[in-house]
Amino acid sequence: MTRAGAERVGTAAALDKLIPVVLAFGGGVLLARRKVVPADTSKAFADYAFLFAVPCYLFGSIYASDLGALFRWRAILGYATAAAVAVLAVGLAARLLGRRGPRAAALRIMASVQVNTAYFAVPVFITVFGTAAPVFPVLLFQVCVLSMVVITVMELGRPPHPGAGPGTAVRGLRAVVRAVGASLATPLVLACNAGLLLNLLTVPVPGAVLDGLAFVGDSASPVALFALGLHLGGLGLNLRGTTWEEAGIIAFKCLAFPLLTWAVCGVLFGVTGDWLAYLVLIAAMPTPQNLFVFAQRYDVDVDLSAALVIKSSVAALLLLPLWLHWASLVRG
Repeated sequence: MTRAGAERVGTAAALDKLIPVVLAFGGGVLLARRKVVPADTSKAFADYAFLFAVPCYLFGSIYASDLGALFRWRAILGYATAAAVAVLAVGLAARLLGRRGPRAAALRIMASVQVNTAYFAVPVFITVFGTAAPVFPVLLFQVCVLSMVVITVMELGRPPHPGAGPGTAVRGLRAVVRAVGASLATPLVLACNAGLLLNLLTVPVPGAVLDGLAFVGDSASPVALFALGLHLGGLGLNLRGTTWEEAGIIAFKCLAFPLLTWAVCGVLFGVTGDWLAYLVLIAAMPTPQNLFVFAQRYDVDVDLSAALVIKSSVAALLLLPLWLHWASLVRG
């Protein structure tokens, strides 16, 4: 078979694996638009996926994984370096565009660099690659580094209350510690760390328990995508109202950041094959839903955050076939 023929076969195989993604997501959109399933029930489906099904899947997957293959330190360091470059670029752009407040800049950095792991990356990876284990190191990096930085900036950037005494900084620091602790205590992170710890300690887990976790975990991908489809189908899209800033952030998130990850990981760090494909695809995932949660909590650009979450999800889904085609070429 010629190289061109092999490329066509690889692309067709990748697109075939995308069909379940489109069905689950599109089914949610269609049912919400026709009001067959109320759009506001998306939260129940999303909570089931985020709080139960995805943790079950990740625990079993990480527990059974070869940790030496899972933690490719060169690949992880390359991704972290690409994220650091992106943070600096977006922070500088925010300053040049007049977004003087540190919290406004931090929100834009989060929208441009962090990825939707639980509701997008995990189900896509399960469907396309048969495993979401490569998402785990990036998930920890986001929670332990990127989210911590954003939370710290948000908390320390709170305007002081009238009459606040000298203990304001201490209270702000305590709030940061509580927020970071809460993010580390989410079921997603706890399941990952539990699977990692039991794997390292070679603690035996009964086969029946692992089978039960796999049974529940298998529902994570379709339910998460269906919930996302319900949510987007209920809200609808106002593309005419898209601002230049929204378009720029979405373009950076869905195109520039994955290309930057490709350059840094592939050229500077020499990452090749499967892991290069994994990291670039993860970088191409949309803005996380937590952006909207943070915006509401700290009352910073709430409308902008909601628009970025929705529109970046649609953009990422539309661009996914192109990235899958590229991944099929990189993986050989």
